[in-house]
Order: sequence, then C-alpha cells, then structure tokens
Amino acid sequence: MSPTEGRRPVAPPDPSHFRHSYSKDKAQLIRRLSRMEGQVRGIARMIEREEYCVDILQQTAALRAAVDSLSILVLEDHVGGCVRTAAEQGHADAYVEEVIDVVRRTLGRPIRGGGRAS
Repeated sequence: MSPTEGRRPVAPPDPSHFRHSYSKDKAQLIRRLSRMEGQVRGIARMIEREEYCVDILQQTAALRAAVDSLSILVLEDHVGGCVRTAAEQGHADAYVEEVIDVVRRTLGRPIRGGGRAS
C-alpha cells in the first residue's frame, strides 16, 4: 500500500492569498544559504585534495546541522504565519496536514494512512 492510499482527500493549500511568513526573515535565510553554498564548495575542495575522511565527515555533519537549522526557521515561520492565517480564515485542516506530512518525511517516517482522529 502506498503512503497516500486510504488517506482522506484534502485539497492542497493555496498560499497565494497571503504573504509567505518567512518573508520577514528572507535576508537571514539567504545569508544562511550562502554560507551553506560555501560549505558545500569547501567539502568539494576537501574531496579534490583527498583530505582525511573524518574531516570531510565532520564538515558534512556541520552542513546537515545548518540545513536543519534553516528548515526549523522556515517551519516556525510557516506555522506561526501561514498556518495561523489559514486557521483564522477557516482553512487550517489542509495546512496542518501538509505540515505534518512534510515533517514526517523529513524525519524519515512514513506518511500515516487513513483519516486522522479528531
């Protein structure tokens, strides 16, 4: 059975009716992404120079932590802004389900089948 079989159909959220809540942190997010780009280039140079494996692994762990940190910031903004706005407009169900599904996938957990208990 696929992860989406048996799930209650929910229309995908349409966030076009309000501003994305990460907009207030956009400059900070872009700076973080630029640093991550630099980390990736640094790891590539380490591999090209055939540096010690453990040093490369430490840098990939730092990169993963940076990605996770960025994801948390976007998630916090999404829940505090987009989901809150959707709830105020009576459209919370689709947004909440979408957030739960993306968090489950991010954590490597399968998407729940069937309907949710209320």
